[in-house]
Amino acid sequence: MTGKERDETLDAFKEAVNMTAGRLEEWLTTDASRAVGQSDGGGESVGHASGRRIVALLRTKKADLTAGDLAHMRKVVGYVHRHGAQRPAGDVTDTPWRYSLMNWGHDPLG
Repeated sequence: MTGKERDETLDAFKEAVNMTAGRLEEWLTTDASRAVGQSDGGGESVGHASGRRIVALLRTKKADLTAGDLAHMRKVVGYVHRHGAQRPAGDVTDTPWRYSLMNWGHDPLG
């Protein structure tokens, strides 16, 4: 990966993830967070596990990010863009759609 590709990944991740590490970490402790998403068979949803990794990524220095970290950042950006495009009509405040995005570090309500 070139330096330019790395910077583009970091910029896209920062744009997609609009929750702070603290706010996301707190959100992940809620029942609503644990109730949404597809399970990988082990009980925890894929999005919930991703959220835990996002918290760690947000707390990692740029220089310490690995190729695996950058790959996960790209996965997060892709999910936020795809799922965000499926916004349901009406008030989304208390919806599984919003909660799923929040597990991935993006609160569509800001």
